[in-house]
Amino acid sequence: MIPTLALMIIGAVIIYIVFYFVHGKYLERRVFKADPSRRTPAHLFKDNVDYVPTNRFVLYGHHFASIAGAGPIIGPAIALGWGWLPALLWVWLGNVFIGVVHDYLSIAASVRYEGRSIAWVSSKLMGRQALYAFNTYIWFALVLVVAAFAFVISALFSMVPGAGAASLIMIALAVIVGYVMYRTRLGIGGGTVLSIVFLVLSIVAGYYIQMMGFKLGFYEWLIILTVYTIVAAVLPVWVLLQPRDYMNAYLLWASLAIGGAAAIVASFKGAQAVAPALTQFFTARVIGSPPQPSPFWPAVPLVIACGALSGFHSLVGSGTTSKQLDREIDALMVGYGGMLTEGFLATMVIASMSGFLGYALLARPVLLKMFSSAKSLVARAVGVPVSKLSTLSTFKTYYVEFVHKLLTDPAYMGQYYVLVMKHVKWIAIPLSYAYMTNYAFGFDVRAMTIFATLWITAFALTSLDTGARIGRYVWQELMTPLKDRARTLYKVLSNRIIASLILVGLGVLLAWGKAFLVIWPAFAGMNQLLASLALMTISLWVIKVQKAPKLGKALTLAPAIFLWITVTLALIWFLIIVVPATPNIITAIIVGTATCIGLGLNTYLFALWIKALRTREQAKV
Repeated sequence: MIPTLALMIIGAVIIYIVFYFVHGKYLERRVFKADPSRRTPAHLFKDNVDYVPTNRFVLYGHHFASIAGAGPIIGPAIALGWGWLPALLWVWLGNVFIGVVHDYLSIAASVRYEGRSIAWVSSKLMGRQALYAFNTYIWFALVLVVAAFAFVISALFSMVPGAGAASLIMIALAVIVGYVMYRTRLGIGGGTVLSIVFLVLSIVAGYYIQMMGFKLGFYEWLIILTVYTIVAAVLPVWVLLQPRDYMNAYLLWASLAIGGAAAIVASFKGAQAVAPALTQFFTARVIGSPPQPSPFWPAVPLVIACGALSGFHSLVGSGTTSKQLDREIDALMVGYGGMLTEGFLATMVIASMSGFLGYALLARPVLLKMFSSAKSLVARAVGVPVSKLSTLSTFKTYYVEFVHKLLTDPAYMGQYYVLVMKHVKWIAIPLSYAYMTNYAFGFDVRAMTIFATLWITAFALTSLDTGARIGRYVWQELMTPLKDRARTLYKVLSNRIIASLILVGLGVLLAWGKAFLVIWPAFAGMNQLLASLALMTISLWVIKVQKAPKLGKALTLAPAIFLWITVTLALIWFLIIVVPATPNIITAIIVGTATCIGLGLNTYLFALWIKALRTREQAKV
């Protein structure tokens, strides 16, 4: 019998390969009807800024790094509060029945509409009013994207400063890679060699910089990220985004290969899934600050975002990827393959956390963090006065008891797990990965903690600046009505620096309050609802333009309806239960307002979609 951790990894690989060559090829041939001879927008409108014909492997790396972010890492880690089994099933089923359809066909539809955004495509299929409603929804969702990812990156960098230093070095070296790839005869080959060399140098440098005592706090990192994100959002894609994402792609592939192999090897060496497979399906305290009793359905999409499916992917696919696609047949590898790779990443996180969470929670950095900030939590959980935990040695005794019960008692895990993660700022994720690789291959735990933190935050960084760039596009489209009425004001507000500053500034302001367990479900919910809206647009395109067969129509309609119902119910629950319980009034007001606006726009767009489905008029390309 295959051990549990190995079964997670091997099962994911088998499922994904089968769906890629059966389900994916069906979508390519019968729904998209990809034509390798048809000129793509990258060639038709080539400007070497946004429209750039790109090698499919480079574009796959850029696209994947942009969509992955922190979603497939943080989300599954939080979802362990319900147990690893429901989390894993949601990832796998979400990937193959919803995520891949959404991602692949978002790129496909955009390519057939001159590389336009999914919101613009919706206006062609649902009417002009859909464009402003969709773009307004997207903009508010992107504010939450910036807030969530900026928080995650700053929190992890403050806990593992070597990873922060390595990231800054990588960003600087990426500019050199971009110059070599696009402005010298060395091209992609030379850029690839430099990417790998620079990647290794960055990790080594980060390791030694941390050994020298380098450290910055949460807010200092947040300020650095603000400046970086605005700069990255306005530069041409070839200068920083493409080469940095290409470097990140190798970092990711290495992390997936090492992590996947480590889970299998460790499993056959005796490692088991120590975390409960199922805790409390309806009452685990997973969402909110403080965490509230959270039903797995419909609340799961408020936790597991990008790992299973993500509306943000449609923004990347139709916002940047479709403008760089060299040939239509490349979209399957980039879009469909990118979503499956992200699902594998989420699977690996679930495997490492479920198998090595105990090692991570007992690691000295976590022990010290819990001692300094969570004595009352541990005392309450083990049923002793706080005074008994006054010294590190006595605290350690009770803390070991607490961790043991956490991993052996499902009800206990459901009640206290997310509270522990909140205190340790999710450093348990890179630590679990590090201990898994140490168990399997004997790798140094400190070095692998830096490595894991680096790849986790690298993906969050790519989503952060890609989200800011897309937010700039959206904001500029929203300002279009001012062009003829108030031209001077239009020029100011549509300026790419001003447009980026408004979005990033609001997102960082929200992250500043540190209410992560409220920000994350708000981001995830808006994100997943965006996926259902994108699927609605795609289904109209598939039905009215592509004239797909009945199965092709069903493959887009069914996930759109299921997802819309699920996430709408989840956000209503979030507004009723979670937002009123939030102690930070400013955060509650901002998040609650954004969510209410999102639900209103979502209902309006759903009505437009129903109307468009019922009309007999045929959309024209």
